[in-house]
Amino acid sequence: MQDFRAELAENLDEAQWDWLKPHLQRDRLLVVHQELDLLDVGVAIAGDDTLSVQHWITNQQLHKPFPEQLTDWNNDQTKRFHALIVQPYILVQELAT
Repeated sequence: MQDFRAELAENLDEAQWDWLKPHLQRDRLLVVHQELDLLDVGVAIAGDDTLSVQHWITNQQLHKPFPEQLTDWNNDQTKRFHALIVQPYILVQELAT
C-alpha cells in the first residue's frame, strides 16, 4: 500500500478550474474537504475502503461539487486546486488563496 501511495503522490498536481470542467461534465469530479489528506482519500478509493469512503460521504467531506462551489469557481477563474486522478474519478481540493 505504501508503494501505491507513493505512486499516487507522483500524480498529485495543481490544476485550474478550466482544466477540471470536462471532468465535471462527465460526472467524475469529487471534492475532498480541506481537513482530509488528498492522498489518503485516493488510497482509500483505489483500495475499496468502503468504510472510510462512506464515512467521508456521510460527513460531507467527500462529495460532488455543491452548486455554490460551482458558482464560486465559475466566477473566479483564478481558483487553483490540488488534483489527483483515481480512475474513474478526479479528486480535488481547493487551494487556499
